[in-house]
Parts: sequence; C-alpha cells; structure tokens
Amino acid sequence: MSKPPVNHAPNEVGTTGHVWDGVEELNNPLPRWWVYILYATIVWGVIYTILYPAWPFPSGATPGVLGFSTRGQVAADIAAMQEKNAALIDQLASTDLTTLDPNSELYSFAVNGGDAIFRANCSQCHGSGAAGVQASGYPSLLDNDWLWGGAITDIAYTITNGIRNEQSPDSRYTQMPAFGEILAPEEIDALVNHVLAISGQEHDAALAATGTTLFADNCAACHGENGEGNHDLGAPTLTDKIWLYGGDPKTLKETVTYARFGVMPAWSEEWRPGGGGLTQAEINAVATYVHQLGGGQ
Repeated sequence: MSKPPVNHAPNEVGTTGHVWDGVEELNNPLPRWWVYILYATIVWGVIYTILYPAWPFPSGATPGVLGFSTRGQVAADIAAMQEKNAALIDQLASTDLTTLDPNSELYSFAVNGGDAIFRANCSQCHGSGAAGVQASGYPSLLDNDWLWGGAITDIAYTITNGIRNEQSPDSRYTQMPAFGEILAPEEIDALVNHVLAISGQEHDAALAATGTTLFADNCAACHGENGEGNHDLGAPTLTDKIWLYGGDPKTLKETVTYARFGVMPAWSEEWRPGGGGLTQAEINAVATYVHQLGGGQ
C-alpha cells in the first residue's frame, strides 16, 4: 500500500512515498564517502581477480597475470634456506656419525633437522614423542631396548633399509616361526609360562619348568639361552618389562602361536623411486635425533 508523499519542512528528511503497515520509508541516502568506498572495493576486487589466482575450476583456478603462487613462495623459501645451509647439509651427508661432536654446530643442526624430519615421517607410527604404540607393535625409541641395536650407525642403517620390506635388498629380515604349527597347545602354555617366569611375572611354576626345555629347544637359538635377545637377528630380550606387542599371558600366547611380522619401510630415496624418500643428510639427521632421545647405545 502506498500513498502520496507528505510535504515536509525544508530541513526535514522526506519520505520515498512507500508505506508498510503505517510505517513510512525515509528518503535518507547513503553518505557519499560510503558509496565511494563501495565502488572502490568493487574495482579492487575486479583488479585482484585479474592479477592473482581467484576463480576455482574443477582442475585448477585462474592463475592471474602476475603468476603468483603461495606454494611457489613456500618452495622458494625452502630453496633459499637449503642454499643457506648447503655447507652443513653436505657436511652432514658425508660425516662419520660415530665421531659427531655433541657440542658442534653440525650436531645441533642434525638434531633440530632430525626432529622436523621425524615429526613429518616417523611420528605416525612411533608417536610424536617417539614413545611407540605397544598394541600395534611400534617400538618406543626412548628406552635402551633395541631389536636391531641402538648404536647410531645401527639406527641409520635401519632408517635407510627398513625392516622386512620389499623395497631394499638390504632390509633387515628375520622371521619368527608360528609355533602353533609346530607345538601342541599344552606345550605353548608351558612355553608362555617360562617367558612369564624369566620376565619376573606371575606364572605357573610347574608349567614354567616344562617350558624351560621347550624354550632351549625352540627359542634359545634366537632369543638367547636366558632370553636376553640378539640384535643381529632382531630377536628382543624377554627378561624385562618392555614388550613390543604386550607381555601379558594372552598376548604372549598369541605371539608364540601365530608369530609377528612387523614391517618398516626403507626410507632412503634410493629405494623409493616414486618419491617420499630421505636424502643421506636427512637420514643422518633423523638418526642423530633418535639416538640422542635417551635410548641410543
């Protein structure tokens, strides 16, 4: 509904002539400065979409006449930093890790760089703090219980070639047999109780005594006569409280019956032709970082 506009005094704001439910619309235009800013933002938006990436499409976006790219900018920053650290990177790639001085600039560079590499590539399995995930068989790197040895050169070799993978011909490789196919269930129970005994846990003494002979006949060749483990074979010690998959009776029985077959990829770029591998300098850096966490031998 509308009605003719009402005559107003010269200094009084008039109306547009529109009325809704008895409410009149004042004819009060926007300030000129506000209108000018609106026009300026429209012009700026048009110019921006011409100069910079803006309009998305299924396979990409308009690149903009300036060719600006945030990814390119990051790549340039990384390249500049690598150029700045080129001397340290080259030195780290060729250094003898056993002679690396903990008080040197190179050692500090390796630890800090290794920290970043670990978080980007290793933390998904070993945890951000390198404490591992026992239920999944990812070992902690903070203690001194190493499957293949915790010397810095051992760590670097493991990172380079991995464990039980099909990438590197030099991958660490041994296989525990599934004793469920070899021993009777009661023999497995006896063997489990022997492991519980040597690891200081509650056990059945009679079964553990029977398991002693079974252990000597079937397990000692890899785990050692007293269950102390063997780094050369990747056989863990069975005499402490540190377990890769768990040390309770149920988990031990499952391990003995079906065995385990943990796999770690080879991280050297030599064995990862599709990309995602680490350079020798990066391997040495992450090996140095892991070694200094507290469990390196």
